[in-house]
Amino acid sequence: MEEIRENKIEGRNAVIEAFRSGRAVDKVFVLDGCQDGPVRTIVREARKHDTVINFVGKDRLDKMSDTGKHQGVIAFAASYEYAEVEDILAKAREKGEAPFILLLDGIEDPHNLGAIIRTANLAGAHGIIIPKRRAVGLTATVAKASAGAINYTPVAKVTNLGQTIDELKEQGLWFVCADMGGTSMYELDLKGPIGVVIGNEGEGVSRLVREKCDFIASIPMKGDIDSLNASVAAGVLAFEIVRQRGC
Repeated sequence: MEEIRENKIEGRNAVIEAFRSGRAVDKVFVLDGCQDGPVRTIVREARKHDTVINFVGKDRLDKMSDTGKHQGVIAFAASYEYAEVEDILAKAREKGEAPFILLLDGIEDPHNLGAIIRTANLAGAHGIIIPKRRAVGLTATVAKASAGAINYTPVAKVTNLGQTIDELKEQGLWFVCADMGGTSMYELDLKGPIGVVIGNEGEGVSRLVREKCDFIASIPMKGDIDSLNASVAAGVLAFEIVRQRGC
């Protein structure tokens, strides 16, 4: 992935050029009610690229601004370029391996995402898929927490995680999500082309995504609390797949 060092983009022309140059823009904040030409252009570009748009008040923009010259627009670009889902599948084909993908349903903590990217790389996963909304993107903090793994592990960003699961099922993948109350992961056959779904830190896997999964895997625990950190759960389940694949 190509690193991009500057994340926050302020000012109308700068944001328009970011879109037109092909930079990956995760989200854009626009002054609510502003309808002039450059702002309409930014909103149109953002919608064309399916970028998250937030219409906010001037006070919010002022607090976010580093320059004090935001002109009613602030965008946040990714620190690294995103891959496509097909890039992940192609990586599996190149290695002659059954696809092994981690899908993250609303991970919001950049340290968790970075740790999961690191785990995915060490476990031999071919890539990670994250949603565009209500989830952290490839920020500088994520890159640092990944300990360099972000350079080797493709991360794709999709509009609809459930639809992506349906499309991957058509290509032969089946899906397991980590959730309490499921079948012990030791009792499941986790070999073959697989997508592992890890849920949000607080709410777990959303109902709509969970219903699309073929299996629900629980991680046996013996302690006094009933849940694991999302990145730890991803690691435990990923390395059970490694064990079952005999890698």
